[in-house]
Amino acid sequence: MLRKFKIAIDGKEYLVEMEEIGGVPQPAAPQPVAAPAAVETPKVEEAAPVQAVSEPAGADALTAPMPGTILKIMVNIGDSVTENQPLMILEAMKMENEVVANKAGKITGIHVNQGQVVNPGDALITIN
Repeated sequence: MLRKFKIAIDGKEYLVEMEEIGGVPQPAAPQPVAAPAAVETPKVEEAAPVQAVSEPAGADALTAPMPGTILKIMVNIGDSVTENQPLMILEAMKMENEVVANKAGKITGIHVNQGQVVNPGDALITIN
């Protein structure tokens, strides 16, 4: 069955004919659609804000592997961490990625805040 459509691209109207190759034929006139029911979104528990260190990061600071947004910081200054322990969550391209400790030690500096946008190579955390 051949169907005709009028489309507008950059203010110019075109008449297009398309052949329907299967599927269920749809009515020509649009039918009213019922409004979707309100969906309640779950509330995300807010973590206590972590204060970033005011001193600049040294060359030994753990850096961001990719651009993204810091969603959650899971450690505080002075905490002891083990190698591969999750330190923070970095959201990149709608995926949550764990940033883990590259060595065991003590957190001596946190150089980002929750909600901050980072670029690859930006200092995140210093572990000594």
